[in-house]
Amino acid sequence: MNFPFLASVVIFVIVLTRQLRRNSKLKTKQENDFWERERRADSVRRKPLDNLEYIHIPLEHLPVNRLPDNEKVHEYLEVLHTLSEQNIVNLTGYSNTELKLEYGAPNLTVLTEYDQNYTILVRTLQQWADVLYREGLIEETCAVLEFALKTRTDVSKTYYTLAEIYTNRNESKRLQELTAIAGSLKSVNRNAILRSLDEMQKQDS
Repeated sequence: MNFPFLASVVIFVIVLTRQLRRNSKLKTKQENDFWERERRADSVRRKPLDNLEYIHIPLEHLPVNRLPDNEKVHEYLEVLHTLSEQNIVNLTGYSNTELKLEYGAPNLTVLTEYDQNYTILVRTLQQWADVLYREGLIEETCAVLEFALKTRTDVSKTYYTLAEIYTNRNESKRLQELTAIAGSLKSVNRNAILRSLDEMQKQDS
């Protein structure tokens, strides 16, 4: 009988069993912690929403008069006009539990609505900018996308399009600012955007 081999198998099984038990305990603790935090969040009373960073759409400073005969542009502008009369808040990166703890469980529905408005906003801005860019309206494209940046959008294409424009213009300072904004995002897209911006700059250098 190969005793060294048998001993190594036994040791492996013991180590594996211990690791599985540790993992199981850790998972159980994480689940218990989650549900305890959720229980506390559900008990938080409604709080004022005055300190939220509400987003105003500056239609008066956006190229709303460009491409007036374009049906898609008309559609996007209608969406923006509708949104301009609603509350918009960027809550990207915040979980429902965090929102309930911060603002109270009764406010979750309205906060979700504000965040959905934000998602529609940045998606519509990007779609509008895509049309402007295809038509060669560079300044207008920048106006739309730079407003999206001010709201801390995490739409990847917003960063890539602006990076392309800034690179073509040799505006290195703008590129650095773009990267800094991307780095400040609280979004799952953050690292992917930063990697792509870094690759674009390396290719251009």
